[in-house]
Amino acid sequence: MAANTKNSFKFVVVGGGIAGVTCSEQLASQFPSADVALVTAAPLIKAVCNFKQVSKTLEEFDVEEKPSTVLEEKYPNLRVIQSAVEALHAQQHTLLTVDGLKVHYEKLCICSGGRPKLLTQDNPNVLGIRDTDSAQEFQKRLSQAKRIVVVGNGGIALELVYEVEGCEVVWAVKDNAIGNTFFDVGAAQFLIPTLNTDKPERAATCKRVRYTIDGQPAIQGPDIATGVDRLGQCRAFEEPGSALGPDWHEGIRLRGAEEVCRRVSVEYETEVKRIYTQQEFLLSPLASQTSGSWPVYVELTNGKTFGCDFIVSATGVVPNTEPFLHGNNFELAEDSGLRVDDHMKTSEPDVYSAGDVCTASWEASHLWQQMRLWTQARQMGWYAGRCMAADVLNETIELDFCFELFSHITKFFNYKVVLLGKFNGQGLGLNQELLVRCSKGLEYVKVVLSGGRMVGAVLIGETDLEETFENLILNQMDLTPYRDELLNPNIDIEDYFD
Repeated sequence: MAANTKNSFKFVVVGGGIAGVTCSEQLASQFPSADVALVTAAPLIKAVCNFKQVSKTLEEFDVEEKPSTVLEEKYPNLRVIQSAVEALHAQQHTLLTVDGLKVHYEKLCICSGGRPKLLTQDNPNVLGIRDTDSAQEFQKRLSQAKRIVVVGNGGIALELVYEVEGCEVVWAVKDNAIGNTFFDVGAAQFLIPTLNTDKPERAATCKRVRYTIDGQPAIQGPDIATGVDRLGQCRAFEEPGSALGPDWHEGIRLRGAEEVCRRVSVEYETEVKRIYTQQEFLLSPLASQTSGSWPVYVELTNGKTFGCDFIVSATGVVPNTEPFLHGNNFELAEDSGLRVDDHMKTSEPDVYSAGDVCTASWEASHLWQQMRLWTQARQMGWYAGRCMAADVLNETIELDFCFELFSHITKFFNYKVVLLGKFNGQGLGLNQELLVRCSKGLEYVKVVLSGGRMVGAVLIGETDLEETFENLILNQMDLTPYRDELLNPNIDIEDYFD
């Protein structure tokens, strides 16, 4: 598009992650004659591809990193400004970037994502994995490692401990089971044996085009001599990049320096008490209790101490609201996210928000809850774009159907995982009944009933039950007469309720 020398735009979106890119694409396509800007600190953007609507609410897609020029070529009215935001003056409808650019907007959507909650910022041997740069740094460090400690029990930790080979992994979780965010104890027990078995052979490695900072493509592939992917051409950035996509570990080899294939030990119901540098540890009373010499040591609250090559801090994220708060009057939720209403509006005029940085503050459906996942980032970004458009066109818009039922599809430990509704009985208290079917090594099915009606489900494995269970949850049919047959493997439940 023609250069916008005044840097004034009808729509401005901040953030090159899934939410921001989805929102800016929605606006650019709906208003082809309006100037749209996407402000992002990273040189690459996250684009949704291979989108597939699995059912009414379930969706699958891949996430690809692409240079920002791809967006500008696709949408002539869209300009990508590569710079971090230094300040927002909401009353003046102005953004200032760290490069000194002043950007004026009519409507703004903040999609700045989240930042890792690191155990400490001061120790170079404590790594967080949030974006592509940090994942590459992890891969580089892992290639020389014999033992690492992973702290955390969310999605990144679950993926990490399964993928790492050739390195001893000590996994510290604060709960009494792994994957507490996603699973109950039963599902965790179903998955645990997978950690002690060889991973199945993958299909041909996905080879994607990755891009260096100057836009020159570099095919991502393993180095034959070292087994380490050649991904070292991107320099580190002061600003965190966009969040990793759902398949961030695909196509890269996460292998340590040991000959062993996999060795994972889990420390339950424990947290980090203290982290020691090598010098600090040698001067501490604990030195006589631990053998070997390691770059870093972690003391856990269960009384155990481990030396390791480095620690992975996978303890979640916090909304990345800096630097939007200074001088503005945003209402924040208890989790520090920007509060948004059912039209994704913040408390500041003409400012919307989507993705990990915001917190849904409307009266939600009893079958939906916010979780900072990439599926919701895409849904929120798409819906925020629609809401901004409706506001400009003075049209009314209803809350999108995707917020009617929580649904998420992913893969853990090489199993397909589908989560529906109140899959862990969230907020139900004692007013719930659980039905479980488990076939060792094959599938784990859990149904949550409340008042005889299905309100949630966890499906692990190729169950083919997701669409049927989604319909049963949405229809709120009284299943009391069918309770004993609901999970009967000899009954085709899909035909049963057809």
